[in-house]
Amino acid sequence: MGRNTFIGNRTILGNNVKIYGSTHIGSNGFIDNNVIIGYITQDKLFKIIRNNYTGLLDEIIDTMSNGVSIGNNVIIRSGTTIYEDTSIEDDVIFGHNVLIREKTIIRSKCKIGTGTVIDGDVIVGTNTIIQSHVYIPPKVRIGSNVFIAPRVVFTNDRYPSSRRIIETVVEDGVVIGANTVVTPGIVIGREAVIAAGSVVTKSVEPYTVVAGIPAKPIMSRDEYEEKKKKYELNNAFPYR
Repeated sequence: MGRNTFIGNRTILGNNVKIYGSTHIGSNGFIDNNVIIGYITQDKLFKIIRNNYTGLLDEIIDTMSNGVSIGNNVIIRSGTTIYEDTSIEDDVIFGHNVLIREKTIIRSKCKIGTGTVIDGDVIVGTNTIIQSHVYIPPKVRIGSNVFIAPRVVFTNDRYPSSRRIIETVVEDGVVIGANTVVTPGIVIGREAVIAAGSVVTKSVEPYTVVAGIPAKPIMSRDEYEEKKKKYELNNAFPYR
């Protein structure tokens, strides 16, 4: 436990939880076994190695870490690591073995699935669902009420590995199907839908459904919603 850590009332801590720096954790939370909060950046880790710091590693990291801000009613399941300078608002739920790197902001009521990596300098809007084993690199900006299915991969470098990392924007209400690849420097417009397995190489207009490699428009969001209603009312198996 960090010397400057604050933990609110009725927050439960599991076994082998490590909390570093000036971390602030709100009330009614659940921090599962083997969770690390406030881990230091790579630059600071290299500083420890180069300068031959002596003493207990946990104490050194605690002194160097800027800590994490975590709101109320947050659930963090086992094996998750959250780096310093990260902000997590109220009512966020994490699966197991999630990695959240530094300078990430996760707004309230989000759900982050097991094995997902958010690789730092990412913003996730309110009430967004990111399912299991998603990869999100730096400079991705995700809006509110977005749904991202399993194994979606975002990228941030058009000519890897270059020295230029560029932003990608996912606007509010977007749906991204499983195993989609999103290339960098594009905007996925408000309430657009990306079909499973697509490769998105260009910006997507709002309220548009795209599919394929490369992804191309196939219908409007209104048409998608109409099909969704029929699907929900059809109990036949296999689905026709």
